[in-house]
Amino acid sequence: MKLALLAIAAILVAIAGVEVALRLLFGFGNPPLYVADDTIGYRLAPNQQVRRFGNRIAINRYSMRGPAIAPTPAPQTLRILLLGDSIANGGWWTDQAATLSARLETALAPLPEVGGQTPEVLNASANSWSPRNELAYLEKYGTFGSWGVVLLINTDDLFGTAPTGIPVGRDRNYPAQKPLLALQEVLARFRKQPPIPELQAIHQEGGDRVGIILDAIRRIQAITVAADGHLILAMTPLLREVEPPGPRDYEIVARQRLTAFAAAEAIPYIDFLPQFQQVENPQALYRDHIHLNGEGYSLVTTEITAQIQARLAPPATP
Repeated sequence: MKLALLAIAAILVAIAGVEVALRLLFGFGNPPLYVADDTIGYRLAPNQQVRRFGNRIAINRYSMRGPAIAPTPAPQTLRILLLGDSIANGGWWTDQAATLSARLETALAPLPEVGGQTPEVLNASANSWSPRNELAYLEKYGTFGSWGVVLLINTDDLFGTAPTGIPVGRDRNYPAQKPLLALQEVLARFRKQPPIPELQAIHQEGGDRVGIILDAIRRIQAITVAADGHLILAMTPLLREVEPPGPRDYEIVARQRLTAFAAAEAIPYIDFLPQFQQVENPQALYRDHIHLNGEGYSLVTTEITAQIQARLAPPATP
């Protein structure tokens, strides 16, 4: 009996040790949480701070990745609103200080065009958002008095479906509450996730999805201009687009439509595909098939900063 009790005690101690290690070393058991939203679909739950794999993640009251902010910028502040999906957000694999918004703040600060103002780059983003979600976010919260809005999309976003809160609390990538144990979260990663029929139906949405996305960008432009702001549009490619044979036929058509649309609407547009293709080893820009690593973020930061700088520069005197 004693041996059995000792064995049980040893097992419990081992489990407790693993639980503590998973929490302290990796942040399991404390994932970033999401909330469903009637118009946006879903967003990161407000007012949370977690650490995953050593990376700090802070979400403010407006579901932005970043510190608390005032509804309007302080005097002598150059406020810019970055809208996007997981690429803009950075996810659990990016520390707060290494996000694109933080990089942009650092890059903008010394520019003479900034005129000594303090750059403040807000980061309103979430995994798998498309311009349809981002438009709904702007309609709900506005531009927060930003000088400009940077809309960062990727090729997949051109085919985004209608915003929905269905994944929240049902898809393990969009948890609505903390798991009881870190072990519980880890073990769930090894189980095949059952399909969500309602979500599958939304993913099969027909019609001209690209046209709907372009209309969402048009409306984002209208909201930005109405708030006396400037819109900058940028799109990063998938890794397979950068490597031979390049984008698929339907992606080429969608890209052409976006380029023509941006020109017709006079929206400054950065297409990163040609630049990424010029890199000797494009894989060095990515952490996976879609998300960028530090080197990829550096390239994107440089180009967006240059576009902001050009918009800030006073017009040439005739």
